[in-house]
Amino acid sequence: MRITAALVEGLDAPFTLTELELDDPGPGEVLVELAATGICHTDGLARHGDLPFPLPGVLGHEGAGTVAAVGPGVTGFTEGDPVVIGWPSCGTCRNCRAGEPRYCLRLGAALTGGGRLDGGTALHRLDGTPVSSHFFGQSSFATHSLAAAAALVRVPDGMPLELMGPLACGISTGAGAVFTTVRPRPGDRIVVFGTGTVGLAAIMAARNSAATRIIAVDRHASRLELARELGATDTVDATGIDVVEAVHDLCGGPADYALECTGVISVVRQAADSVGMLGTCVLIGGAPAAAEFTLDHLSTLWGKRIVGVLGGGGRSEELITCVMDLYAQGRFPFDRLVEYFDFADVQTALDRSYAGEVIKPVLRMPRRS
Repeated sequence: MRITAALVEGLDAPFTLTELELDDPGPGEVLVELAATGICHTDGLARHGDLPFPLPGVLGHEGAGTVAAVGPGVTGFTEGDPVVIGWPSCGTCRNCRAGEPRYCLRLGAALTGGGRLDGGTALHRLDGTPVSSHFFGQSSFATHSLAAAAALVRVPDGMPLELMGPLACGISTGAGAVFTTVRPRPGDRIVVFGTGTVGLAAIMAARNSAATRIIAVDRHASRLELARELGATDTVDATGIDVVEAVHDLCGGPADYALECTGVISVVRQAADSVGMLGTCVLIGGAPAAAEFTLDHLSTLWGKRIVGVLGGGGRSEELITCVMDLYAQGRFPFDRLVEYFDFADVQTALDRSYAGEVIKPVLRMPRRS
């Protein structure tokens, strides 16, 4: 079918709204007419070449919409069902079978291979020339997306569908890091570095846990104020101070957990130094390609843990459904992070996100009459 997509022709090229041909759904696939798509810094990383997605291609990986058609063998969804498109996975490797599809052994191909896991792009120019599809299994900077049925999460009736897309990545990444990886115990002390979408989601998740001290670290006063409103017990403005010392002062010693949500290498070291013996530093933010960091060997040797987390870990259906339920109960107000843009303004939305003017930009897709 013919769709409109925000095509990126090459590294650092602009987003150009382009008519493309999208394949019909094959076995196990679902065609989704998108209502809205969140913009994530990961889209920018791929456009800049820090993720190896082959260009020209279509980015976007926080899509929500309604099922428009299903392929052979799909039984769990029917036309008109509202859905969020979660992360892709093969479903058969040992990690998928162990309940960890975020760490699918074919994850690289599933996220940035440029096509279906079984090979081949689903997108072509009108002259038949192929362009890369299936970024994070969806390529949702488009009016329609083709995704594996196994990646979809149903949206309950009455939920604002245009708001749900960020649950696919940004919101679930921060929330899942707390719910799935950290699993705070009573009285735990958690420090969150970076109060963008991921960090604020982590703070909201920590507020729904047994942690009793939740510290937000950032350089933007407005975001630190929002962090307090969303659940932080304390804030640290990182401008011109010893951040590690400030965290230790607030905790009366090292924190139990540090969540690094920025991907800035100097901040990674601060996060690692903020926790002590038996403390855990959780790496969440995406750094540029080939980035490296160093740690003090002795203090790390004394029981410190450094853990990487992709997409919040766990299963999309369980995690996304949990956050939707918490939102419906008024306990996870992630709508406060969102600002909407028209699809044609995708470049403006991304630029404002990078400038720190918008926390979570969401593109509204034009609806067919």
